[in-house]
Amino acid sequence: MDRIIPENERSTEPLDTDNIIHHPDMERANEWIVTEYEIPSRKICIFVPCSKKKPYHTSPSHQKFDEIIYSMLGEEDVHIVTFGTCGVVPRELDVEYPFMNYSFMMGQCNVAKVKRDFLKTETKRISEYLERTRDNYEYRIAYCIGDFREAMERAAEKTGIPVDIIPKTETIERNIQPNKKFIYNSLSCPEYLSDFSAAIAKAMNAADISKKRDAIISPDADFEEPEWFEV
Repeated sequence: MDRIIPENERSTEPLDTDNIIHHPDMERANEWIVTEYEIPSRKICIFVPCSKKKPYHTSPSHQKFDEIIYSMLGEEDVHIVTFGTCGVVPRELDVEYPFMNYSFMMGQCNVAKVKRDFLKTETKRISEYLERTRDNYEYRIAYCIGDFREAMERAAEKTGIPVDIIPKTETIERNIQPNKKFIYNSLSCPEYLSDFSAAIAKAMNAADISKKRDAIISPDADFEEPEWFEV
């Protein structure tokens, strides 16, 4: 596959500032995905948040997600898509520039204007991806909380395309930690992972996919929170 953005066409603007969502190359790459890339068709699409470590699929958090996903589904049944600071990125593209190269963590940004702009922009990008893939998937799951969750909720409502967004609201409420910097607890929390497994099982039933085996829902000692953990 040709590079999304050839080296001689890349912007000289740094990829480590709070303007990352509007970086020329990030905007160009996201536009390319929804206008030119041949997005795979699968029975189930699972959206997971981006991570600090690049490429995303090598991060402890994504490896935990994969452990659960692939204990229940075959690769031919599921398409994993990362979203967040990067916009919306199919898993197979996470080794590409600029998704491999930025370092700004939107989840750790506390500037109200930047966060509002992110929510607006990310909602638009998710909406565009959902519309572009309306016929690519039979069922969609999103594992997310914080600002990323709100963007996904808005996009699903805007497009009218159903997305099973988990953990469940009641599960999040049970795990609130009011005295912690990040009140929503860790995505390695067993209750959250249990919701994740249950959502996959529900999707499998809806898409008529045979179950492989029970998902592993124990927390991983090396789990690294996805990029929005400090939202």
